[in-house]
Amino acid sequence: MKTGNLPHLLFYGPAGTGKTSTILACAKELYGSLFSMRVLELNASDERGIEVVRTKIKQFSQGVISSKKINGYPCPSYKILILDECDNMTSWAQNALRRIMERYSKTTRFCLICNYITRIIPPLASRCAKFRFQLLPQKAMIRKLVDICSKEEVRISDKTCDTLIKVSQGDMRKCINLLQSTKQLRQVGDLITTSDILSVSVHVRSETMDQIMQFCEAHHPNTHKKLAQNLIADGLAVSLIFEKFCQRIAKRKDLTDLKKSQIVLSIAKADCALRKGAGEFLQLQKVLCIFTNILKTSPN
Repeated sequence: MKTGNLPHLLFYGPAGTGKTSTILACAKELYGSLFSMRVLELNASDERGIEVVRTKIKQFSQGVISSKKINGYPCPSYKILILDECDNMTSWAQNALRRIMERYSKTTRFCLICNYITRIIPPLASRCAKFRFQLLPQKAMIRKLVDICSKEEVRISDKTCDTLIKVSQGDMRKCINLLQSTKQLRQVGDLITTSDILSVSVHVRSETMDQIMQFCEAHHPNTHKKLAQNLIADGLAVSLIFEKFCQRIAKRKDLTDLKKSQIVLSIAKADCALRKGAGEFLQLQKVLCIFTNILKTSPN
């Protein structure tokens, strides 16, 4: 930032850790009021085809910029193209993007942003300086929450802050959105409680997981269908149930490592099927049946 000479960048890491905010802040510090003319931001998850690369991206990249300068800003002689969620781009589009990066690197710098670097083709990743964004530290999140609450006149306790951070799992964007949603339940000056946070968040309570475990341990025949229906009717996200399921399985001492791996493997397959568009009801019912059958064959 001091020299104004940026390479191609690749930001990757979990959601809500400041990847997009970082490059936008850098661009504003470089260009000042010229930001809108020198920076193009695209969401690659919506515009991920090869035609977008050949039209929008290529046209922006090959355009010549003026030598206009703003006092107090470096205003380097290149533009910045930000591609958010580029791990959703097809391999054909990524290969086309690689060629454009090579050809127009003098006039345009690319910043690729993704959650999973493994979905970026190696030739594209090797042309960028890679930066991994980790989950935000809890102290930093609490400091930001306290700052927001003081400016918005929201009363919140330390315990509620801890619950908010725990539910959001280090995702600052999700944390702020939950706080904003919870504020709508209270009047100005009212204290926001832990129950308020849990009521607006898609969170699987410990009591719910206890009920699922007790049901499976009881070996009730042919009733997995009703349990799965009730869980989905309660509005619970099946992917979050699977996440809590894995945590519970890992802590159980009555199951061997082999049985634990069989259960977790079935959860992984079901979660993968959900991401490809499979129905939540069937996948949840399948996992419950496999877990119950494995418990039947365990020594205890």
